[in-house]
Amino acid sequence: MDELIRELLKEMGEDPSREGLEKTPARVAKAWEYLTSGYRQDIHDVLNEALFTEEYDEMVVVKDIDFYSMCEHHLLPFFGKCHIAYMPSKKIVGLSKLPRLVEMFARRLQVQERLTTQIANTLQDVLQPRGVAVVVEALHMCMLMRGVEKQNSKAVTSAMLGQFRDCPETRAEFMELIRARGGLIL
Repeated sequence: MDELIRELLKEMGEDPSREGLEKTPARVAKAWEYLTSGYRQDIHDVLNEALFTEEYDEMVVVKDIDFYSMCEHHLLPFFGKCHIAYMPSKKIVGLSKLPRLVEMFARRLQVQERLTTQIANTLQDVLQPRGVAVVVEALHMCMLMRGVEKQNSKAVTSAMLGQFRDCPETRAEFMELIRARGGLIL
């Protein structure tokens, strides 16, 4: 990857051997390795046997999960917050595993829509709950610093499965819970 970055710098009209850039290819390669580390993670390793049998049947919500990802269309960052809820059916997952799941999918080249559904579908498959809800709110640098250059544009995506899709009251309760204390994000 170092050599590719060196060639990219040359294509931009830069001298990759000048003092400020001589170590840049290695730094960029290391940064991209981290930014795409989700490809080297597995759902089962991320959840790390943190599934438990529990007779809890109310909504479980973890909100305001910060994430950073890279747009697959422009290789520019997008970032924001993810809100997750599920309604258990005998199985729960350790709460810290939800942000880890978000992180795993966010650390890949992404589109926000896919990120949202990957999180929801994974929880549905692993937990088999009565319902899953995921809302992702993000700022996209490809919209802010190029293209339309609209500084206050946010993208909001959602995936509602099971009772969150079928029952408007359940969906409304989730939306109210993530709005609590000052509204949604950003």
